[in-house]
Amino acid sequence: MQTSPDRHEYPAHWEADVVLRDGGTARIRPITVDDAERLVSFYEQVSDESKYYRFFAPYPRLSAKDVHRFTHHDFVDRVGLAATVGGEFIATVRYDRIGADGMPASAPADEAEVAFLVQDAHQGRGVASALLEHIGAVARERGIRRFAAEVLPANNKMIKVFRDAGYTQKRSFEDGVVRLEFDLEPTDRSLAVQYAREQRAEARSVQRLLTPGSVAVIGVGRTRGGVGRGIFDNIRDAGFTGRLYAVNKAFPDKELDGVPAYRSVRDIEGPVDLAVVAVPAEHVPQVVTECGEHGVQGLVVISAGYAESGPEGRERQRELVRHARAYGMRIIGPNAFGIINTHPDVRLNASLANEKPRPGRIGLFAQSGAIGIALLSRLHRRGGGVTGTTGVSTFVSSGNRADVSGNDVLQYWYDDPDTDVVLMYLESIGNPRKFTRLARRTAAAKPLVVVQSAGAAPQGHAVRATRLPHSTVSALLAQAGVIRVDTITELVDTGLLLARQPLPGGPRVAILGNSESLGLLTYDACLSEGLRPLTPLDLTTAASPADFHTALSRALADDTCDAVVVTAIPAVGEGSAGDAALAEALRSAAERVPGKPVLVVHVELGGLAEALSAAASTAPQAATPSASHPFRALDRLAAKAPEEAPENCSRLIPAYPAAERAVRALGEAVKYAQWRRDAAEPGKVPEYIDAAIDEKGAAELIDGLLARGQGLTLGTEETCELLGMYGVQVHRALPAPTPDEAAVAARTLGYPVALKATAPHLRHRADLGGVRLDLADEEQLRRAYAELAELFGTPEELRPVVQRMAPRGVDTVIRAVIDPAAGAVLSFGLAGAASQLLGDVAHRLIPVTDREATSLVRSIRTAPLLFGWRGSAPVDTAALEELLLRLSRLVDDHPEVVAVTLEPVVVAPHGLSVLGASVRLAPPPARDDLGPRTLPAY
Repeated sequence: MQTSPDRHEYPAHWEADVVLRDGGTARIRPITVDDAERLVSFYEQVSDESKYYRFFAPYPRLSAKDVHRFTHHDFVDRVGLAATVGGEFIATVRYDRIGADGMPASAPADEAEVAFLVQDAHQGRGVASALLEHIGAVARERGIRRFAAEVLPANNKMIKVFRDAGYTQKRSFEDGVVRLEFDLEPTDRSLAVQYAREQRAEARSVQRLLTPGSVAVIGVGRTRGGVGRGIFDNIRDAGFTGRLYAVNKAFPDKELDGVPAYRSVRDIEGPVDLAVVAVPAEHVPQVVTECGEHGVQGLVVISAGYAESGPEGRERQRELVRHARAYGMRIIGPNAFGIINTHPDVRLNASLANEKPRPGRIGLFAQSGAIGIALLSRLHRRGGGVTGTTGVSTFVSSGNRADVSGNDVLQYWYDDPDTDVVLMYLESIGNPRKFTRLARRTAAAKPLVVVQSAGAAPQGHAVRATRLPHSTVSALLAQAGVIRVDTITELVDTGLLLARQPLPGGPRVAILGNSESLGLLTYDACLSEGLRPLTPLDLTTAASPADFHTALSRALADDTCDAVVVTAIPAVGEGSAGDAALAEALRSAAERVPGKPVLVVHVELGGLAEALSAAASTAPQAATPSASHPFRALDRLAAKAPEEAPENCSRLIPAYPAAERAVRALGEAVKYAQWRRDAAEPGKVPEYIDAAIDEKGAAELIDGLLARGQGLTLGTEETCELLGMYGVQVHRALPAPTPDEAAVAARTLGYPVALKATAPHLRHRADLGGVRLDLADEEQLRRAYAELAELFGTPEELRPVVQRMAPRGVDTVIRAVIDPAAGAVLSFGLAGAASQLLGDVAHRLIPVTDREATSLVRSIRTAPLLFGWRGSAPVDTAALEELLLRLSRLVDDHPEVVAVTLEPVVVAPHGLSVLGASVRLAPPPARDDLGPRTLPAY
């Protein structure tokens, strides 16, 4: 693209791909001198009415002067952006900077006139709203703070675009024209509008992929075998309700097994909503072109040979995404396993899964094809419960997730009425800040269970660099309501419970069953998970289904229990009739009190039972396998087709083969239920508008300090000054390079004092002996100075300081850091090697609310030390929480503060003392969550 001959170079960073309201995509980019022909062609396709609304008069064609004006920009005072599909303009927007008199101006004028024009065929797709977000971001970058627009009163569509944007507006009417003026500074409402539009657009883009009316499989072999033919057969065998086409350039016939067959997508007469691409990577570009020209809405690219194969493949993947987006298409893949939608109106199995998944209400996402196979298989095996089946609503395997990612699918599942629980296997998180935001919103509506790989991201994944350890990212996900588990077994266990049972009202668990030992194992497992089990009720091995029904009914009616775990061992000599009777007894009892979850732990003795029985004269006669397991009848029920399942499956009771697995799932449900209750009252971010907060003064100090360089660690005085502006007072520590200067410092501060070595290897390591406390006079001070010098070296090596003694208490550490991927994070833990070794640190995203500060203090394992553990005096946690909130406010107000450490913070029974602090300043990382909506760049 040619560079503009005007003042500024072409701003390539303004280019972006966006998802429109209908789920299609468009590319937004600056208009240049090379776009004259495109502009004229675009204008010819605009209706006379739209032209009239734009120019307030009949304007059938653009003059040469108009074309020059609209294609020559300086990218500062005059800027034009175009939305393109297939390389052609579908909409334009421009601004011209104006002065107070309304005439063209340059900086420092901070107002501009803005005007749009959208082709009639693309109106209603949200193009103008997307362009407004992007032209507004460009204007803010160029120092423009306010837009003005003149609109005819009859142009309701454009008036609505401005009105709905969420900016602070003024409206006036003069000379038959509506004049709108609005500030460009993002507001809470404008961000809310932006996020809502993002959710609708991205959800719609995924919906178009999962609910196509027609599917073409490209790369179908004439004989069985091969990836393309396998997917084709799976779609056909699943009973896809739409139109199916087979495509292969070598096809001699027009039909394959009764399905229309074509040599190219171009040859298909009707529309194609989705293309599944299973051809070698070198042929994919031609396929994408043919699909784009035919109007295909989306692609599932099964083909491999992309970023997972190395640098050459990575560039091939970038080109694939650029190519597809140019036509407005979204991509699942490449290197994908496929997609599944079990809804009866769709019945799509465009995947490599030969086994048809049971319909259900679990949404399943896996980046890995192998893990996707394992998850589908486990859900299929475990789908049978005590009273029915649980299956999948939709399944997406994203492969290299070059375009559609877990974030997009979350947007879809958030308001999908057919999905109650979301299960995700994530090998990487491309945009942690956005994922956390979406996860928090989704978790408030339905459970979100995640297995997150702790290893390095696979080669095919584009991942933003993060400096946060895996444990910190996991803690932040938990804060957002994500149920974080470690294995796919736990993923399925937890998902089945949440899909079948109500959330528990608390941690109190009743245990009943026909095995005392199994009941005790369940009791111990509950204690390990932090639950509060009641004494197990042993019904003895002679218990009948009626006994189980009575005991379960009584437990569910008990106000002192929030959930019930039923344990069962095989009944001797019982057949399938007894199995069904027990299942019905549990189901009917559970239905009477629908507000409490019920789980079953069953044990199958199998070969061991047979061996023991063979050694006894009372051994039972050989029986069918179902006789040895009280829930085998339920497995047979689960294996039936969905239409064979009983209608009354409203209360499905999950069964687990081990107590630990059942209780672990229940423990996750208890924690999630508590998060849901807390999220209903999320707390607030205190303003702390008092004399201790000087936001303006802090900003001026930071600007002055950053003028020295791009990044710097502040000195002691500067650190104390900046923190003091937010009400954080740091105890002075005076340098003591000699014994005499140490004595002078002590007299200045006042006895008693502490003498500390601040050398890097000794700093904050009281366990190494580099600290002497409670020095009451000069004699003790000099003696301590000599001891430190004898133990650790010269004063130059020790770097000793003198500090006034603070009241005794519990030593803690508070840190705040801005991570380029996750955002600003506040961390808290106790000081000392033990806490560091165990990783006993809690984290919250900034800004922190008052409720979050309270939970942060209490969420570390060593928190009891703050609340009077073993007879010690409780410390002032209210003061600690206020300190956390003030530090959160500082970092939130000034993103240039990229790192703060307060260590140690001694929390006493009354008040606290910050004895050490460090602050680092740097230009803040760019925040794309505050900018206009964009798809990840490639």
